[in-house]
Amino acid sequence: MAKVRHFFSSPMALSSRLKLAHKIKNIRERLDEINAEKVQFDLTERHEEVHVNPLWREKTHSFIDPSTVIGRHGDKEEIKKSLMHPNPTRNLNIIAIVGLGGMGKTTLAKAVYNDESVVNHFQLRMWVCVSDNFNVTRLVEEILKSAGGRVDKNSSNEDTLQTSLRELLKDKRFLLVLDDVWNENRNKWTELRDLLTGGSHGSVIVVTTRSRRVSSILDPIYTHSVEGLSKEESLSLFVKCAFKEGEDKLYPNLLPIADEIVKKCKWVPLAVKSLGGLLYSEVDESEWELVRGNEIWELEENEGGILPALQLSYNQLPIHLKRCFAYCVNFPKDHEFENIVKLNIGWHMD
Repeated sequence: MAKVRHFFSSPMALSSRLKLAHKIKNIRERLDEINAEKVQFDLTERHEEVHVNPLWREKTHSFIDPSTVIGRHGDKEEIKKSLMHPNPTRNLNIIAIVGLGGMGKTTLAKAVYNDESVVNHFQLRMWVCVSDNFNVTRLVEEILKSAGGRVDKNSSNEDTLQTSLRELLKDKRFLLVLDDVWNENRNKWTELRDLLTGGSHGSVIVVTTRSRRVSSILDPIYTHSVEGLSKEESLSLFVKCAFKEGEDKLYPNLLPIADEIVKKCKWVPLAVKSLGGLLYSEVDESEWELVRGNEIWELEENEGGILPALQLSYNQLPIHLKRCFAYCVNFPKDHEFENIVKLNIGWHMD
């Protein structure tokens, strides 16, 4: 058993695990055959509207080390202009940060949130990870907790929570970040917004979202679109993730390969970071070439071209972590595990 575990966790297993790409290619060929048969037998295609829930991601927080942020200075300054000089006719101003998954919207929001001039400008700052559960009562609780307030779930009801929120915000210029918003129901948004109008003039809500539809129902004073990093910024981020400090200078032969991998990531920060982390401290040129030349890059890509890069990262996981990853699908997005031991037991029982 120990030998098997060693095999799956060793770098030598890279080529074996990447063979998954060949299997996917065969599936695609079979699907092409099915499509050809559909045309041959004149079969009709029926479209049904299907609602797809957003993929799981862990809850975000507001802290960030400024030295880890690469290439977002211009974006940050643009947002700060609207943040520090909002519409004077509005009591509460909304700013939307919009972009595809993995573009770094949360990182950008953190950089703005922790900027020294922003910290000094607002009397109160709060950060809430929203995700797809846009329950107004839950969000009021999270806002109160972010501001340092106490929420007694046993004695609190909607009325007491809303009273506490109004008291908290009264006559204060506040900044509230609502990260990763998916709600497209304007009535729910209006209900939450109306509870937040008690602050002083100049208060701002910053919303990060992947959806232009979400942004449109917010009626923002400014919408900032987040694009990919530049070629140079992407390579800098990749090198930071793939090498120990200064190590890249010892292996100049790897940098041209890194440049090509970054290009295939389409300069999407999450994809760049994922593959950089995948190759961390791996200095064998053949392993880098396996990633660069893998057939999975030829797959049809999803929005933003991020899927192949993340699929490669998944393929690299040892088999026991792949199983754990699959087991987590049983839990809703942003689920908080209070007892990791119970999670481990449940995973092994399955």
